Amino acid sequence: MTLVLTSSEIKKCVQLNGQLIPIIEDAFKSLALGKTTMPPILRLDIEKYHGESDVKAAYIDGLDSYAIKVASGFFNNPNLGLPSSNGLMILLDSKTGVLKSVLLDKGYLTDVRTAIAGAIAAKHLSNPESSNVGIIGAGIQAKMQLEALLLVRNIKTAYIWSRDSKKTKTFVQNIKDKINIKINACETPEETINLSEILITCTPSKSPIIKSEWLKKGLHITAMGSDAEMKNELDPKIIKDCDYYIPDSQSQTSILGELNHAIKAGLVSAEKKYNELGSVIINPNLGRRNIDDVTVADLTGTGVQDTAIARHTYKISSDKSLGIMIE
Repeated sequence: MTLVLTSSEIKKCVQLNGQLIPIIEDAFKSLALGKTTMPPILRLDIEKYHGESDVKAAYIDGLDSYAIKVASGFFNNPNLGLPSSNGLMILLDSKTGVLKSVLLDKGYLTDVRTAIAGAIAAKHLSNPESSNVGIIGAGIQAKMQLEALLLVRNIKTAYIWSRDSKKTKTFVQNIKDKINIKINACETPEETINLSEILITCTPSKSPIIKSEWLKKGLHITAMGSDAEMKNELDPKIIKDCDYYIPDSQSQTSILGELNHAIKAGLVSAEKKYNELGSVIINPNLGRRNIDDVTVADLTGTGVQDTAIARHTYKISSDKSLGIMIE
């Protein structure tokens, strides 16, 4: 029997809250400790419609189930009144491969686990007293990154910039009614970074938005958007110039992430090994050492996150007796 869950049922099980932080942290730790089997990402680009679909999967040693996910990002969709992300997850039995659950989340679980990963990066790499955040982008992930960051840092002011100034202003107006902090629109990315102690980039940009010469002491950057070979939000020199570069999975970021562009530019060696986010969670001494360090988290999204959140959703749904069982 297979449990089928609709997006509305899934949202009754999983919300963007602190309960998810240790769940996703444990997934990152398993990855860093080599306790996972995680194949390369399969991606299909639909350039005509500014879209892409990705398949991610991971098995974590000792767990009785694992997830395979299909996620799509079509970045013209907001102009059509549609969300930019969509998709589903399937949960399979680790011993038999039997289909345990189909999670018709429409991309919701991906959005949530991505936001939680951003919060985890800030928790372990930014200065604890950081109170100002800059966000590059004005889509759903920008909103969720801000909401997730508030779980781990006492943010007082958020500064928002996107290429579409009208969209930025709408974003600021909409979020002001939901989040009780100061939120301001910025005129330029440089202004945004100058006002911020934490910077989060979450765009599908194919050319760098943040320049290396804008770096300042104590800054933490979480780069979310570069999850495909052609995407690039940070000046590649930033990877070389920062004090600590932390990937979610170096095997991915060397191909898909910001690291990919630094390697191609000859700024860092493809042979250089970096401490991954899971290693920093296990041993904080591998990350920020002092208040002036500049830290960069390069997050491309991993299959272990999907397995962790799919398993969590399945457990909660079973406890709540949600979904429909089919043969």
